[in-house]
Amino acid sequence: MKSHLPLKKFALISFLLLLITQLSFGQTKPVFKDGEAQIVEAFNNPENWIRHDLWVETEFDTDGDGKLDRMHVSVTRPPQTETEGLKLPVVYESSPYYAGTAGIVEGLFWNVKHEIGETPPKRSHVEVQRRGKRPVISNSQIKTWVPRGYIVVHSSSPGTGLSQGAPTVGGDNESLAPKAVIEWLSGKDNGYTEPTGGEKVMAFWSTGRVGMTGTSYNGTLPLAAATTGVDGLKAIIPIAPNTSYYHYYRSNGLVRSPGGYLGEDIDVLYDFIHSGDESKRAYNNKTVRDTELADNLDRITGDYNDFWAGRDYLNDMKPMKAALLMSHGFNDWNVMPEHSNRIAQAAKKKGIPTQIFYHQNGHGGPPPMKMMNRWFTRYLHNIENGVENDAKAWIVRENDKRTEPTAYADYPNPAAKPVKFYFEGAAPNVGKLTTDKPKKSISETLVDDHNKSGSTLAKATNSNNRLLYVSPILKEDIHLSGISTITIKVASDKPAANLSVWMVSLPWNEGKGTKITNNIITRGWADPQNHRSIRKSSPLTPGKFYELTFDLQPDDQVIPAGQQIGLMIFSSDSEFTLLPEPGTKLTIDLKGTSIKIPVVGGKPAFEKATK
Repeated sequence: MKSHLPLKKFALISFLLLLITQLSFGQTKPVFKDGEAQIVEAFNNPENWIRHDLWVETEFDTDGDGKLDRMHVSVTRPPQTETEGLKLPVVYESSPYYAGTAGIVEGLFWNVKHEIGETPPKRSHVEVQRRGKRPVISNSQIKTWVPRGYIVVHSSSPGTGLSQGAPTVGGDNESLAPKAVIEWLSGKDNGYTEPTGGEKVMAFWSTGRVGMTGTSYNGTLPLAAATTGVDGLKAIIPIAPNTSYYHYYRSNGLVRSPGGYLGEDIDVLYDFIHSGDESKRAYNNKTVRDTELADNLDRITGDYNDFWAGRDYLNDMKPMKAALLMSHGFNDWNVMPEHSNRIAQAAKKKGIPTQIFYHQNGHGGPPPMKMMNRWFTRYLHNIENGVENDAKAWIVRENDKRTEPTAYADYPNPAAKPVKFYFEGAAPNVGKLTTDKPKKSISETLVDDHNKSGSTLAKATNSNNRLLYVSPILKEDIHLSGISTITIKVASDKPAANLSVWMVSLPWNEGKGTKITNNIITRGWADPQNHRSIRKSSPLTPGKFYELTFDLQPDDQVIPAGQQIGLMIFSSDSEFTLLPEPGTKLTIDLKGTSIKIPVVGGKPAFEKATK
């Protein structure tokens, strides 16, 4: 890492005493050095690992058979937990993907080529062909953590693999399922040798201290478990987690797809993961997909409702107490960086130990092993290594290695201040992004055409299909850190329209021979019909101006000298939004339009860089 983590100094004699203690009492124990769990050779022999599968009973019945659902669980532990009575903490990962998925097949996604507000064409449903009944659910995490003195546990989430129940894609059972497993790991007698009946199994080898980690959906489930407040869960490391299904499938009232999956929605994801018992699928489909999801997902208006609120983990954080290390990419356009940021900010306010690691790439990407090791060492092995005094934010700077993040006091950078920018028009050519407030009202118009991609529009020197405003050429690097907020005064010639905003670094050179790693700085989308509230949309009166304010995605990026910061406003985004027939006209009142961009050093830093 660029900035060394502050370490509590461990005397060499303490390290030697640990080894002597192991030899004296004949029990193999974890070894720690510089606040990190070390690989212990006695734990590092896969042939001797004890591996077994079982079922943990939950407190819910979601497949309608009148019996409490049981989750399929697999355990991998060092032999010393059997032969020497050694108790160890647990690293736990849960997933809906372990038994296979439906794959990306024709008909799985919704057709997005229709008018906004129109009832969409029905989509096809698919069935997962579940992979074989393997006793070993997954091999992830095992080689990393078992040699360092942990037990690794996996479970398939409800309605997937050999776990009973129904997948609800963010419903309560997806929080309660890992909670039940953690309670079993903490001493509860809800473990069984069989999916029905069977003998009880106790986790006698567990200290009762559990940490969870995983990426994407596997990163969502640690947060889901943490929001239950279950005592045994001491720390989580969610990597690119989806923390709100509304924020995953909608933006400010607008129906929006996750990047790379145009037409995906919450019911699509249900079909994609539903690999559980085939005899229960008809019931699950009827009660979950065709009723709860179908009746509430609302692809017609895109409005926020109680259904979506119940699938937003930010609303469930009151009981949460597990120490939180978040990880995300600033250019993750699948699960966007707002997902981690919103939870991390709330956790800090609650006083929960919180750190966040951001990199400049796309979906996935864990923190460096050193960070993860210190986190689990502190909160699972309960070793006082001072991790809570480390920097609160670690950000991989442009062109740096992922393993070498730079330490910051926090995220957003405390030195960042919002700078308000206005727009000086020149449509269809490129206008100016300026800190000078316009003196008179000027309007500019664009014509929607989803056949023109966002990158094509950003590169164009002139276009009727977008409005583009750029700053002066930077003479010095500018560091942006935080959330940009845009206010737009807009009129449409139709009752509904998409509204898309990109902030870009120009010229668009795709990183060739420059310091630029990403030309797209950040993006945002909104439905003008939701100008008052994301809970209530109303048709636009053609020609009438409406004012709406919304956030773009969080970012932390250094824009190098020689570039210009560009702000592009357009309508349909071919990568993310519904795609109505081209031709809708949007008119922007520039006097009523502005954006606040967080600049490290504030307005003086920007002015110095552009003189």
